[in-house]
Amino acid sequence: MKASMAALAADKYGKFWKFHDQLFLEHDKLSDQKIREIARNLGFNKEEFEKMMKDPKILAKIQQDILDGRQAGVTGTPTVFVNGRRLRDWSLNGLQMLIDKELEKM
Repeated sequence: MKASMAALAADKYGKFWKFHDQLFLEHDKLSDQKIREIARNLGFNKEEFEKMMKDPKILAKIQQDILDGRQAGVTGTPTVFVNGRRLRDWSLNGLQMLIDKELEKM
């Protein structure tokens, strides 16, 4: 949750993807300290950044994303959808078949 909040706070600096990439590079070391270190390395003001992380709008967005995922049947990541249809066969052939079915409908 804190990593999500931090990434969305970083977006307010226009650095969502830079923050995101660092989170994923160091996913096995995530902690409050690591999140602060990433923010510092990207040049964020510590107090301002931590205040932005606590913005109720950020928490509301994350909660909405979780609710949307549950309603769509997401049980983990990654989950792939093609035109709202969930990919169940994770093979390349399975993905191609789902794309082809959706293209036929067009």
